[in-house]
Amino acid sequence: MTLNEELDRIFAARDRNNMQPTIDALLPVLAEHPSNARVLYEVGGAYDTAGMEETAGSFYEQALQAGLSGDLLRRCYLQYGSTLRNLGAFTRSVEVFGRAREEFPDSPSLAVFQAITLHASGRVDEAVASLLEVVAEGVDSPDMGRYKPAIRGNAAHIRSFARNSPPMERLDAR
Repeated sequence: MTLNEELDRIFAARDRNNMQPTIDALLPVLAEHPSNARVLYEVGGAYDTAGMEETAGSFYEQALQAGLSGDLLRRCYLQYGSTLRNLGAFTRSVEVFGRAREEFPDSPSLAVFQAITLHASGRVDEAVASLLEVVAEGVDSPDMGRYKPAIRGNAAHIRSFARNSPPMERLDAR
């Protein structure tokens, strides 16, 4: 069995309400592959799901440094940025989502979670504008189609408020 197959097997058997067996299954894999980017990411995700966000954050940082790529990188950015937000590290979370959006500008999930972070950090206008852009780009229905230009225009208008107001200072919890 390859390493990826083993990781897939471990996660197929996980119980999101009881992550300890998953963590226990991942730790020997981590001991065998301590610098493997996917292993580090998956261990971080397991700890994150278990509610151990500080531990998860450390593994996400290591996974990013170890060279994740593709969809795993996008997912790690999203989870790490959300974890930082949940820990109250708003400035760092905004930075992570900023990097993520530069690398994956067309990812609606990153845009939505970035908006949640912007809202949590007091940047409400940017958050609403971002969500409106996700709606305009991602919701495809006859009802919405004719209003997409207006939604995009409103997003730009709301975003202009964010650019013209002084940044809100927030201290990270760390």
